[in-house]
Amino acid sequence: MPNINLGIQIIPKSKTLDSYQLVDQAIAVIAASGVKYEVNPFETVMEGPEDELMVIAKKAQEAVLAAGAEEILVYYRMQIRPGQDVSMDDKTNPHR
Repeated sequence: MPNINLGIQIIPKSKTLDSYQLVDQAIAVIAASGVKYEVNPFETVMEGPEDELMVIAKKAQEAVLAAGAEEILVYYRMQIRPGQDVSMDDKTNPHR
């Protein structure tokens, strides 16, 4: 299965907890997964097989809720090329 890029933005809602600390819970799940990822100001982008990334994304959502978010909004963006890998480096290295 080829690698894809999956961007995930989780926006937690809480009347009492800090949003950034809640988002940090999602990033910790992604970091512990072992997949290649990059944290950006508005989303975190992961690279790997689609099925694996979707499982990680679900765990990240669950972590934010378990940390006390009352509600979350989740936005995904995916780049998929059938039979061909999608690489973050191919897209970003020319600009670094």
